[in-house]
Amino acid sequence: MGTVTDANAMLRIVFSRLAQPHIGSPQAYSFNVPSVSGAGAVTIEKSGKKIKERRSFQVTGGMCPECEGRGKVNDFDLTALFDADKSLSEGALKIPGYSMDGWYGRIFAGSGFFNMDKKLGDFSDTELDDLLRREATKIKVDGINVTYEGVILKMQKSFLTKDVDAMQPHVRAFVERAVTFTNCPACSGTRLAEHARNSTIDGVSIADACAMQISDLALWVRGLKEPSVAPLLEALGDTLDSFVEIGLGYLSLERPSGTLSGGEAQRTKMIRHLGSSLTDVTYVFDEPTIGLHPHDIARMNKLLLALRDKGNTVLVVEHKPEAIAIADHIIDLGPRAGSQGGQIMFEGSVEGLRASDTLTGKHLDDRATLKQSTRHHTGALEIRGATMNNLKNVDVDVPLGVLTVLTGVAGSGKSSLIHGSLSGREDVVSIDQGAIKGSRRSNPATYTGMLEPIRKAFAKANGVKPALFSANSEGACPTCNGAGVIYTDLGMMAGVANPCEECEGKRFDSLVLEYKLNGKDISEVLGFSVAEAVKFFAAGESKIPAAHKILVRLAEVGLGYLTIGQPLTTLSGGERQRLKLASHMGQDGGIYVLDEPTTGLHLADVQQLLGLLDKLVESGKSVIIIEHHQAVMAHADWIIDLGPGAGHDGGNIVFEGTPAQLVAQRKTLTAEHLAAYIGA
Repeated sequence: MGTVTDANAMLRIVFSRLAQPHIGSPQAYSFNVPSVSGAGAVTIEKSGKKIKERRSFQVTGGMCPECEGRGKVNDFDLTALFDADKSLSEGALKIPGYSMDGWYGRIFAGSGFFNMDKKLGDFSDTELDDLLRREATKIKVDGINVTYEGVILKMQKSFLTKDVDAMQPHVRAFVERAVTFTNCPACSGTRLAEHARNSTIDGVSIADACAMQISDLALWVRGLKEPSVAPLLEALGDTLDSFVEIGLGYLSLERPSGTLSGGEAQRTKMIRHLGSSLTDVTYVFDEPTIGLHPHDIARMNKLLLALRDKGNTVLVVEHKPEAIAIADHIIDLGPRAGSQGGQIMFEGSVEGLRASDTLTGKHLDDRATLKQSTRHHTGALEIRGATMNNLKNVDVDVPLGVLTVLTGVAGSGKSSLIHGSLSGREDVVSIDQGAIKGSRRSNPATYTGMLEPIRKAFAKANGVKPALFSANSEGACPTCNGAGVIYTDLGMMAGVANPCEECEGKRFDSLVLEYKLNGKDISEVLGFSVAEAVKFFAAGESKIPAAHKILVRLAEVGLGYLTIGQPLTTLSGGERQRLKLASHMGQDGGIYVLDEPTTGLHLADVQQLLGLLDKLVESGKSVIIIEHHQAVMAHADWIIDLGPGAGHDGGNIVFEGTPAQLVAQRKTLTAEHLAAYIGA
């Protein structure tokens, strides 16, 4: 958080000027810059004579040398790496890819460092160290010069330098079993070298400052009275105040940016602009209310209006009525989604939209009603002593067999409670909005598995192999190799992609496109929207029950407009989550955890989502949702409300019960906003 908003840069300058002992420039407080100190001898030549000269090396950076500024170190569970009761020849190593039948076996056997037929449990300390941690050593195997390296060192280079989520599933599962990541013992996870940790302002180090809740740090900075850096302190204070104003005061500057939700990340980017003196700038925001409680949306609206009032143009893509209500001018697109959209349906004021006949206008004033009767739970998932992030030793029973909604202002601890305590438990399926791993060739048809029965149907209808109907296999266009585009590397500039002239972007060999199924070739089928594909595969010679079942689920989650061959990289976070939900609906797993499934949904689609959630519960599933949308709250069987505020002001359960009980008690921020929404 500190580096992406420049708050860290200003804080480092403050410490370089005011902290004691004084250790040098701002870089001395940076965990991204290696640290060097001490003295040494340098040989130089003067007038033909070699002279040894003593030189001092100054501190240049604040990086912890032990963990290289990462704050984490890794350790290995040896029982996960090898079976001590087996020899290498018997396959003792459990590491993916380390087969003794291939090249690794030849290197190990040719190294001479250990007996291949000796059980690893009988290895001496030296032999085990050679196997696991020996530094790169040149050896000769079958007359070939090769490098031998201990398997742990090799794993650190081959596995641990990669993003875990990008690994093959079996490799990721192995790494999660075998490798543990702990705070660096040298820097206690601060990522800073000792000199940076020991240089303080009134007893507060830069590590302490970065660990503070930003709202507290803002007060601390405002309390520093030093004329020599007064303008800098004022600028830093304004930046930190912006975090608080935008609803992110509960975070800390040390918070990794990769752990932020989509809404938090977007609001973080806004920080740079809130203090800017620029005018006549056009700002484009794509659903800035994502992740915001109704209480926080009001603050977001004030900030958007403030940007406008400085003389800027503010363009907002939004679905929330509260955000639409403050607009000066509205552009409504439709009439529906996908191929049925793309037209300007209305332009004008909020009142004009409300009076219009568009889908948005009709639903703008939609308000939910509280359930008159709620379902009874069939059991409960116990959470005991939860302390992740800001949670304060929370005990709660999450009911099963019903629709449970977790609410609370942004930063109150909802995600920490659910993802920190429930994800990973048996029978729990956590469905988030994160990117779906795969190549740019991946699409809904490949992700859900429906393409396999479609290929087989094409093959059967035409008497050829199914592989012909794969753009990644035998059916690929030979010019673009099935990519549909030709990528051109422009060196220092960004590369460009142009449609393949041979296949015109269809991805398949022209001969493959001569094969038809019910009059359509494979490229045309992949160009269908989900809604079109549902009809195509429902009956006649193109009837494919396996594909039709998946397509119906995609339509049920509100993705009827998506093209089944559309690259996954083009999907929004909400679309990705609903795609994952559709793929899981036909699988085992009785407990679904969803994080803001209304993200990206039009007002008219929320009711469809509620119907789907009811259908899941009635089929025997338990559904747990983290959500801010009042219509979803009103539809819940059980509500768990966290708060009362954000950060260290949150982390407590402030309500458990039915939506009707929440509104009746009216003791929390959520209760107030839900009551206002339903007109109670």
